[in-house]
Amino acid sequence: MQLKKYIFYFLVLFFVFLHENLKAQSYDELKKKYENIEESDERAFDVINVLIAKAKKEKNNDELMRAYEDAIYYSSTTDKKLMYSDSSIAVATKTLNNDFISRAYLVKGTIYYFNLKKYKSALDEYLKAYEYSKKGSNDYQKSQLIYYLGVVKSYLGYYNDALGLFNECIAYFEPKTTGNLHPNEIYNNSRGYLNSLHLAIVCYIHLGNFEKANFLTQKGLAFIKRDKVNEYPLETSYLLKCKGISEFHENKFDKAIQTFGQAIPVLEGNKDFAWASVVDFYIGKSYLGLHQEEEAVAQFKKVDSIFQKHNFILPELRENYELLISYYRRHNDPKEELYYTKVLLKADGILTRDFTYLSSKIHREYDTQNLVDIQNKLENQNKWGLGMIILLCIIVSVLVYNVWKYYQNEKKIKTKYKKLEDNLQHHIEQEPSSVPYENISSQSKSTMSEEVYKDLQDKLEKFEKEKQFLEKGMTLNKLANIFETNSTYLSQFINETKSMNFSRYLGILRINYITQLMYENEKYLNYTIQSLSDECGIASRQNFSDLFQEINGLRPTEFIKKRKKDIEDMKSSTNE
Repeated sequence: MQLKKYIFYFLVLFFVFLHENLKAQSYDELKKKYENIEESDERAFDVINVLIAKAKKEKNNDELMRAYEDAIYYSSTTDKKLMYSDSSIAVATKTLNNDFISRAYLVKGTIYYFNLKKYKSALDEYLKAYEYSKKGSNDYQKSQLIYYLGVVKSYLGYYNDALGLFNECIAYFEPKTTGNLHPNEIYNNSRGYLNSLHLAIVCYIHLGNFEKANFLTQKGLAFIKRDKVNEYPLETSYLLKCKGISEFHENKFDKAIQTFGQAIPVLEGNKDFAWASVVDFYIGKSYLGLHQEEEAVAQFKKVDSIFQKHNFILPELRENYELLISYYRRHNDPKEELYYTKVLLKADGILTRDFTYLSSKIHREYDTQNLVDIQNKLENQNKWGLGMIILLCIIVSVLVYNVWKYYQNEKKIKTKYKKLEDNLQHHIEQEPSSVPYENISSQSKSTMSEEVYKDLQDKLEKFEKEKQFLEKGMTLNKLANIFETNSTYLSQFINETKSMNFSRYLGILRINYITQLMYENEKYLNYTIQSLSDECGIASRQNFSDLFQEINGLRPTEFIKKRKKDIEDMKSSTNE
């Protein structure tokens, strides 16, 4: 009794020591201890549990997530796989790594798809993974997602859409099946390529393009044969299945049954009941082609057994029940006929339910969103180019506007210059005209006699004739002193007779003078604006330029430019 007790304590201490020894090893060392164990073999959990405990203790979420992924791979039941996938999602969320989170949802979706063929649940997880993948940078993972979304579209019968997604996957995986990559990467890419190729072939078969399907099937089988390092039993069985279907459609029924016979053991061994049921169905149809009805019915019943067990059916297998119903109707067996009629209604209900849900969801949450993503991507890619285009458009618009404005201004200047030139040629100056005494206002007559009026009129004519207005600093008071009158009378006289104030009157006289001078004497065209201003008695260069434009309609520089051109044109014309 005492000995058993010691043995028990020894074993406890031994296993504690062994467990602690394992925990002391690195993550890579631990993983090597189970890397050669087959999938779904739970012997791997002796080390995986240690790995999980180690990662939790060290708060290493990256390694903990990988440990949960290994737990999913080696779990023997679907319930356990889903349990560990939930743990993986929880840990991935803590890492805040979009690629990790996307991968966790992708793995869970794959469990629903591959192990349970629950397309609705699978699609829900894939769409979550898709949302996170858009923020991530893992192209391999994105291609996996595209593949599984293609699977859903293929299941719904959207074969052309699905084909586009599978071809996109092929374009990604195929170039990465060779080269200076890690052997594991090459293997994973090769499987991605072969699985994408398989479902592309399935789409071509459904679209009736058997020539293309046969070509790709042979291409896939040749690829597998060339690889002397890796084996692809499941992918080989998929391609043999496609080959058998093509042989069936070519009425090579014996050959098709033989080919299907090579594929079915691997499919059943991998618990791929969906494709196994398709193979059983086509074996049955091949037997019908050989007029072996009993053997055919036996195969059709195998399809039903799979449906009853897994509550899943592919749309193309609906015919399986139509053939069974027809068989029992012809053999006058209403009981079996009724049974398979009920099963067909059940299958239709599942297909209708799945189709409605999947079709609306993948359209709403993937197709529409994908278009938005593409649009945003293009907009982001073209943002710089679009900005440059907008900038160039603005620059061009400004240039066009400035050119238009320049020509409009030139046209305006030309018109005003022409009018001014006509006036100058005919000596029609814009000088203030005089008003006879009889026409002045009654108010002015009451304060200014005709004698005073006549006196101021004579003096102002002399002022204009002798060009006294050219004197710098001329003001109303200064001129009133010269005329020996008061500024009030003089201002009133100018307002009445010239219809303007003194300042305006003086400015017109000066500008008319200098304009005529510039027109008639070429040398003044070479004067500076300040010199021209001084010449006509205006002190400020700016005041001169503004007043010139106000009276003549164009600036002195514009007048000079036009006048010089006229003179050059006349000289050129004379020389000719």
